[in-house]
Amino acid sequence: MRRKLVIGNWKMNGSIAKNQLLLEAVIAGVQDLHHVDCVVCVPYPYLGQAQALAQGTKVIWGAQNLCASEDGVLTGGVSPHMLVDYGCQYVIVGHSERRMLSHETDDTAAARFIAAIKAGLTPIFCMGETKEERESDWTDYVVGRQLDSILRRFGPEVLAKAVLAYEPLWAVGTDNPATPEQAQQVHKFIRHRIAKCDAHVAKSVRILYGGSIQPSNAPALFAMHDIDGGLVGRCSLDAQAFVAICAAAN
Repeated sequence: MRRKLVIGNWKMNGSIAKNQLLLEAVIAGVQDLHHVDCVVCVPYPYLGQAQALAQGTKVIWGAQNLCASEDGVLTGGVSPHMLVDYGCQYVIVGHSERRMLSHETDDTAAARFIAAIKAGLTPIFCMGETKEERESDWTDYVVGRQLDSILRRFGPEVLAKAVLAYEPLWAVGTDNPATPEQAQQVHKFIRHRIAKCDAHVAKSVRILYGGSIQPSNAPALFAMHDIDGGLVGRCSLDAQAFVAICAAAN
């Protein structure tokens, strides 16, 4: 059985004072949840704070992006080994906001994905379609293309060291989440596509849903056969809501 996983994506939010209150409340809230992995992906400046507060607890910390190169002359870049220095275990790759606003492509996302793997990090590889693509019945094509950017380059075996996340762009940051049935349909498609290459990896890889997860809809989403947890945005900034979502997964 795949162990449930809930990841909080703080995006560009936080301050030293607010982070401490949030992390302390989350750490206390999940300490008795023994059947779920709980992760927070924080902005780069707060990785040291997350490490100091969360090490030795049930909360794991990670980053929201990384550069594909190990070092170099890219001003403002953060390399994989820098994240490892701060004890990160996870890193988000190819998030929809970076694909849209920072011109992330399938190629650059794939490069970041494999850089994370080589550094010993677990990439959280994001996939999803726009509202227009869904309405045009292109969901399988778009998600399949994004997944194939990994499968065709590196083979299915690398997915055993990764986490996948389906995040429909039309649901991210809105009050219009995918229904459990809509999400399950795409998760099943992803798992079946992997199974064509490697049935064992398909059975074991964790696929998360991301897109307006809340305490009210988390239980129904997590009850779906192919949904293994959530990539949580807005509610990850509310300790009570995030703990409730973790509890639903637990």
